Amino acid sequence: MLPKDLEEKLKAIHQKYSQLQLKLSDPEVIKDRQLYLRLSKEFKDLEPAYEAYSRYMKIQKEISDAKELLKSKEFEDLAKEELKRLKKEEENLEKEIKRLLLPTDERDTKNVILEIRAGVGGEEAALFAADLLNMYQKYAEEKGWKFSILTAQKTSLGGYKEVIALVEGKNVYSKLKYESGVHRVQRVPKTEAGGRIHTSTATVAVLPEVDETEVEIDPKDLKIETFRASGAGGQYVNTTETAVRITHIPTGIVVSCQDERSQFQNKMKALKILYARVKDYYERQKEEQIAKERREQVGMGERSEKIRTYNFLQNRVTDHRINYTSHRLQDILEGKLDEIISALEEHEIEEKLKLVLHQV
Repeated sequence: MLPKDLEEKLKAIHQKYSQLQLKLSDPEVIKDRQLYLRLSKEFKDLEPAYEAYSRYMKIQKEISDAKELLKSKEFEDLAKEELKRLKKEEENLEKEIKRLLLPTDERDTKNVILEIRAGVGGEEAALFAADLLNMYQKYAEEKGWKFSILTAQKTSLGGYKEVIALVEGKNVYSKLKYESGVHRVQRVPKTEAGGRIHTSTATVAVLPEVDETEVEIDPKDLKIETFRASGAGGQYVNTTETAVRITHIPTGIVVSCQDERSQFQNKMKALKILYARVKDYYERQKEEQIAKERREQVGMGERSEKIRTYNFLQNRVTDHRINYTSHRLQDILEGKLDEIISALEEHEIEEKLKLVLHQV
């Protein structure tokens, strides 16, 4: 059953939808084009919730009828099967209704710039960053997304000081947005001879991909430099200046790319990352000033927050934001992230609903 306050909200939507239906058939409203268009949009926006609640009320009636049948010996088994089916349908519909009542986030459909950086722990932190990269690559494969590395700084042992990737596909940001923050690992590192447990960290930043039309950057505010691309140990990969460093002067954001063989390709990759970072920078400033409530939403906290711990000795992964624990560490590191992400989604829906239900 839906909570009482949620059902009251749905009843109000149901009533408003019926009122709008009448207004849209009023000749006076039809004459006023602007009013008609505005009411039509409002009507269309309410339609999914109206239809879902109509289905919900129908299911409630069918559940009531099935319970009545339970009283009959003749139809008891049939009623039990029907009740089981209806309860499952009711559960799925409740989830759908909750999602429909939430305001949509236009970023959810976007591709993602995924940034992973080694944190505290030296070479072990870099190796952990490589583990996280592998985890997200495997998760992207499962989802049928395209995963492309834009730029990477590898270490001699195969770890990463920093790696930035572009993840493209359906609703990528809606899933990966929960991954922003500090990830912590507890294990005996390969670099540890004495068998002692170390705690290391890596940071993950998830930025929605930005079209150049979405953020205004004056070319005069960009300082573009070229330099020779170099490999591990500082040895030059080539003798021409194909690597590119771009600085956005107003924010001080710097992006470097050197993985491609041509200066043009490195510049295009660097700009893609820069646009995403600049937009994220300005949005975060805006949130500081006018939207403190958004901080309460899962995944919207500061990146300095420790969000998750991967404990190898206990085969345990814990997400600290929702106190969620799984003992399937290896599966999760192999990209089986849905169980954690689904739990985070459900928590976010419940938190957002609390705000929505206070609105008239």
